[in-house]
Amino acid sequence: MSPEARLAELQLVLPAAPKPGGIYAPVVIVDRLAFVSGHGPIRTDGTLMTGRVPDQVSETDAQLVARQVGLTMLATLRRELGSLDRIERVVKVLGMVYATSEFDHHPQVINGFSNLMVELWGETNGKGARSAVGMGSLPGNITVEVEAIFLLKE
Repeated sequence: MSPEARLAELQLVLPAAPKPGGIYAPVVIVDRLAFVSGHGPIRTDGTLMTGRVPDQVSETDAQLVARQVGLTMLATLRRELGSLDRIERVVKVLGMVYATSEFDHHPQVINGFSNLMVELWGETNGKGARSAVGMGSLPGNITVEVEAIFLLKE
């Protein structure tokens, strides 16, 4: 099943693709690779999901925030590519979690993003190489930011 069909089947709603918050391109395509700039969690009403893990946002809720980052990124990819069906696979993910210095479950939080990719592209193509790190702050106090690289179909 194609990613677009799977998105519809899961009844997932994408927020509006965000405009760049600085001087950068949301997506840069080099050969068959789509490099996607860092994205934050934007709800369908346009508001940001903010707060530090785990003292302001629970680990479980932070996983949902990471999933929302995925939906936000998909909105940008659809706008830039015309269709998510142009994507063959996830290549690399860098997930950043706004967290206290004691928090060490960053990979579990970023699983919220990665699980969404697996739901759309499957067990093999939905999993890429990945890093998950903690940050002392993120822009606008967002809970999670993710940047990624995708392989486009020939």
